[in-house]
Amino acid sequence: MEISVIGSSSIDNGIGSWDLKTGTEQLRFKQCASPAHGLTAVGDKFLAASQLRNASGSYGSIFFWSWNKPQAEVKSFPLESITALAANMEGTYIVGGGASGDIFLWEVSSGKLLKKWHGHYQSVTCLLFSGDDSLLVSGSKDGYVRVWSLIRLFDDIQRQQQGSTLYEHDFNEHTTSVTDIVIDYGGCNALLVTASEDCTCKVWSLSKGKLLRNTIFHAAINALALDPGGTFLYAGSKDSKIYIGAMNSSSDYATQAPGSVSEQ
Repeated sequence: MEISVIGSSSIDNGIGSWDLKTGTEQLRFKQCASPAHGLTAVGDKFLAASQLRNASGSYGSIFFWSWNKPQAEVKSFPLESITALAANMEGTYIVGGGASGDIFLWEVSSGKLLKKWHGHYQSVTCLLFSGDDSLLVSGSKDGYVRVWSLIRLFDDIQRQQQGSTLYEHDFNEHTTSVTDIVIDYGGCNALLVTASEDCTCKVWSLSKGKLLRNTIFHAAINALALDPGGTFLYAGSKDSKIYIGAMNSSSDYATQAPGSVSEQ
């Protein structure tokens, strides 16, 4: 069964999967209370979703589902509540961001925790692997966006000799919580786009490690998407509108997309 679109709810309405062409629901995975960015597809193997069962998020778990079965097959209980999840392209690793700001990396085949490190000062809100799986990008409630090299994370000896930090880049231009991250297909030369509750989206160069452009919106941005060619950026905001902009635009202000959904 081919799943085209998946979505989860934070109020225990489960995970829905829909056929992108027909819009019909194919399967619903029940008993899921996932936070934003707490749901990930682990390659073509299965789904994983963090579970936060109380408002404070003081405790939680991770549920795993096969694609063709509505009941969770495996449940795990990490060291702390996991507020964001991501998997690499091949589905060999799952990474989770904790409420404390710690980041955990597990091997899928064994379930073994391979690495744990302190990534942020506050709760991790979103995680994303680069297209070539060489980099991990994390955003947090502290407003910071950090880029991590998987090679550097595991090369303890080299890092100690060089006296360097774990992260490749530390972007701190956002003034409030980071809400979403997208990246194009340029590998280490890719462009990174981040959104925040401060009503801005920022475009960063991974190769140069600097801010290229800042776009101001009328409301906080909840979700981002890039078209397959990396030409246009789509931003869903808290005012129930979708905005569109060209990645190479020189404007500092967003334009509402033609035909955007604004009647919700």
